Amino acid sequence: MDNIINLPRHVAFILDGNGRWAEQRGLPRLEGHRAGVKNVRPVIQHLNEHGISFVTLYAFSTENWNRPTEEVNGLFSLLESVISREARELHKKGVRILHIGRVDGLSPNLQRSISRGIKLTEHNKGMTLVFAFNYGGRAEIVDAARKFIASGEPVNSLDEKSFAKYLYTSGLPDVDLVIRTGGEIRTSNFLIWQAAYSELYFTPVLWPDFNEVELDKALEAYSQRQRRFGGL
Repeated sequence: MDNIINLPRHVAFILDGNGRWAEQRGLPRLEGHRAGVKNVRPVIQHLNEHGISFVTLYAFSTENWNRPTEEVNGLFSLLESVISREARELHKKGVRILHIGRVDGLSPNLQRSISRGIKLTEHNKGMTLVFAFNYGGRAEIVDAARKFIASGEPVNSLDEKSFAKYLYTSGLPDVDLVIRTGGEIRTSNFLIWQAAYSELYFTPVLWPDFNEVELDKALEAYSQRQRRFGGL
């Protein structure tokens, strides 16, 4: 990747394929999530080493509540433990942690871990790492509309720039590159507003197997594209 000149500022991941990874190995689906969580560290480290400023991870969507309760609870437990474990290491590296999504509904332990991680790292000036838990793009836009209405601002003052400050991602740059692992070719209600002009990269590689080599392939593909904002 040292030869890649045009790197994205903000990379967002749809972490797909954990369940299938486990099924292919005759393991419970939760073991796939465990492997997926373990894979976050080397990917983040690789991005951080090469100066990527913003990374967003789509780890639990508003639609994921339809999964079996045991799987959801197990995933929450994994996410809680990884944030608790990794927050101090990320803090040492100057990484700032943020969360986007609806906090209500998340387990109390996960809520506490998120809150502690955000508080610990809030003044860091390095990479910003955004966890999207209980997140949905349509839900985000609805929530932003409600906040705007509650603000009492006149409707005729509303434009794209002013509306964006009510989104979960207020203050963050739009996404340059969305990477989806696992072979599906869709964005699944992820960052609808922020990824309107993002470059999209889809790979059949399942998330637990998405290593530094695969990441470099995605970044190389991005570097070779000519971005157009609104043009056909």
